[in-house]
Amino acid sequence: DMDSTKINAVNSGRQYIKHIPATDVKEIKKHGGWATDNPKELAKANAILICVPTPLTKQREPDMSYIVNTADMLSNVIRRGQIIVLESTTYPGTTREILLPPLEKCGLKAGKDFFLAYSPEREDPGSKGHSAHDIPKVVGGLTPDSLKIARALYNCVVPKTVPVSSLEAAEATKLMENIFRSVNIALVNELKQVFARMNIDIWEVVDAAKSKPFGFMPFYPGPGLGGHCIPIDPFYLTWKAREYECSTRFIELAGEVNIAMPEYVVGRTSEELNRMRKSLNGSKILLVGVAYKKDVDDMRESPSLRLLELFGRSGAKVDYHDPFIPSLPKTRNYKFSKKSVPLTPANIKKYDAVIIATDHTNTDYHSIGLNAKLVVDTRNAMKDVGRTKAKVTKA
Repeated sequence: DMDSTKINAVNSGRQYIKHIPATDVKEIKKHGGWATDNPKELAKANAILICVPTPLTKQREPDMSYIVNTADMLSNVIRRGQIIVLESTTYPGTTREILLPPLEKCGLKAGKDFFLAYSPEREDPGSKGHSAHDIPKVVGGLTPDSLKIARALYNCVVPKTVPVSSLEAAEATKLMENIFRSVNIALVNELKQVFARMNIDIWEVVDAAKSKPFGFMPFYPGPGLGGHCIPIDPFYLTWKAREYECSTRFIELAGEVNIAMPEYVVGRTSEELNRMRKSLNGSKILLVGVAYKKDVDDMRESPSLRLLELFGRSGAKVDYHDPFIPSLPKTRNYKFSKKSVPLTPANIKKYDAVIIATDHTNTDYHSIGLNAKLVVDTRNAMKDVGRTKAKVTKA
């Protein structure tokens, strides 16, 4: 890794990703694991797994610079007998078209001198039910030997590997998984807005529908999509599909619905404040949760960042509380200078509206219900809260 902070943390046995137990990091050090920012050290490895970012540009086109830079770096250090596996989520063709050519500039031949495969990450951050030890891994190889070696590597740590016929099939598998989630989340987000007009609770409907033992899988609405996969990955396929003169209207429509959800939350908040004879302009807003999902410290692509921007643009004074993110670092698109405020009864009473954007487990929702004037709940976090004094509305 090129981040010295992470290198120092791993080599000291310290945790720097909060949802990964500190004991796991200590075990790495205990068993001789170590981290480096010296590319020359990679020549010592038998297997090199590439897990670099694959973001979108402002034009929503794939940014391949991290993969290209990594390939250029590796071309100076790879040796015979190594296997190189790309794990970053990307469009079909990336491993063969973008990664492979720079690697072979060193004079070694892929499939003969070194081996190349693609195996997408499957991760559920913060989940206690899904660890790497429980999740099968899809693997595609450049050649039959590449596939065989990659499977042998991953079979050491996962319950099973799922071989596919090509690099492209493995790349497409990860996109399909994330597009499936994006489309279904967009569906419930759209239904939420329709049912709200009908005075029907979308969460009640989903919970009732999931009692059906077949033909239905529950998805839940929210203030928008976040994380490093679902808001981004579908657009990788829409971009690549244009090369084949294919339209992806369904995928793009789902993206539009999900991207627009923060505006919906701000609109609902404004409506409720108006009913209280209060303008959004000049109101004090507390956003509870800026991580993209509960119980993690990851705020990549979090809809909360867009909410902070929109509320501020509307003239509101916005603070946030998140026990996992004590201060907001600069991101590609946002440069906030804010620190998390304590969620005390006295603090809660200062705000005209409390917006629950991320439903962290240890948040005191009872205190919010007793001390807030208005609660806009985007996660159904207040469902089990008993007595409240606040006006609670779902959005």
